[in-house]
Amino acid sequence: MFTSVDDVSARLAEAGYLASPAIATTVFLAARLGKPLLVEGPAGVGKTELAKAVAEVCGARLVRLQCYEGVDEARALYEWNHAKQLLRISAGRGETWDETRTDIFGEEFLLARPLLTAIRGDEPKVLLIDETDKADVEVEGLLLEVLGDFQVTVPELGTITATRRPFVVLTSNATRELSEALRRRCLFLHIGFPEEELERRIVRLKVPGLDEALAASVVRVVGALRAMDLRKAPSVAETVDWARTLLALGADTLDEGLVHDTLGVLLKHQEDVLKAAAKLELDAG
Repeated sequence: MFTSVDDVSARLAEAGYLASPAIATTVFLAARLGKPLLVEGPAGVGKTELAKAVAEVCGARLVRLQCYEGVDEARALYEWNHAKQLLRISAGRGETWDETRTDIFGEEFLLARPLLTAIRGDEPKVLLIDETDKADVEVEGLLLEVLGDFQVTVPELGTITATRRPFVVLTSNATRELSEALRRRCLFLHIGFPEEELERRIVRLKVPGLDEALAASVVRVVGALRAMDLRKAPSVAETVDWARTLLALGADTLDEGLVHDTLGVLLKHQEDVLKAAAKLELDAG
């Protein structure tokens, strides 16, 4: 997939993803070693976008499993098309059960979900298991088989083994501790808030019409907000949204009134907005 760490950085940049040296190195190693990549960090720092960018630059199909409380094997792995099976049974009333059973548990009636889809076929794929920490603990047992041997057992069909392994990215916001067994199968990467210079480059890339000096001011203010004891610090995605907001408003510079009027783009809780407004006024004074 990649020839070097520099190749990772350059190709991801072409897809609009500016990777730090740590990110580029870990992606290169995950691809070279054939290991799943577990990416942790706060929401909005680019974990999901990393998987999308890798799929884009490698010409691979992105297969996404969005995790949530209650997701089960039928949603993650496969299930049978029961309506179609019933129609087939009704159409073959003169057949014996053995004849019908052999037919209705064939490929035609199998509904492949993300995990099974990712290991079938020869086309390149990136499997994104998004927000893994939101899934129930039981789902991790399912992931262990898939990520350990890249195979899935369907009792009626046997074991399906990947002929071409997908590049796997698991993301987590660390709201729940993942099992050590799952972690052992992965390379680990933590993505935090970027350094000021990198975030400024990201803003300029994503909002090309923004003045360079204003982009620098945006990043400095966001950095100051992150230093406060807030319920939720603004993410990189929200920095970009704020930059787009200022561009849409035709702003050339930041002033106290403009910052206060647009805090809702950066902060999503009223207590944070009030705390930030008070602190910014104090600093200005």
